[in-house]
Amino acid sequence: MKELVEVIAKSLVDHPEDVRVEEEQEDRQVTLKLHVDEDDMGKVIGRQGRIAKAMRTVVKAAATRENKKVSVDII
Repeated sequence: MKELVEVIAKSLVDHPEDVRVEEEQEDRQVTLKLHVDEDDMGKVIGRQGRIAKAMRTVVKAAATRENKKVSVDII
């Protein structure tokens, strides 16, 4: 899942070298923290959060196949 978020984020931003994803796991709950350059924050979030919501939907669908709960935080 970490790699999925990283690939999606790198394709959206102007500074892909600054994209980092940290993974924290507690039992079946996984939290992915996405770090991007400040200039790219708007591109990752999108208008009214549409891109962020779509990214979270894709990750949740992938997590469902592995019986895990995943949340994505954009930092």
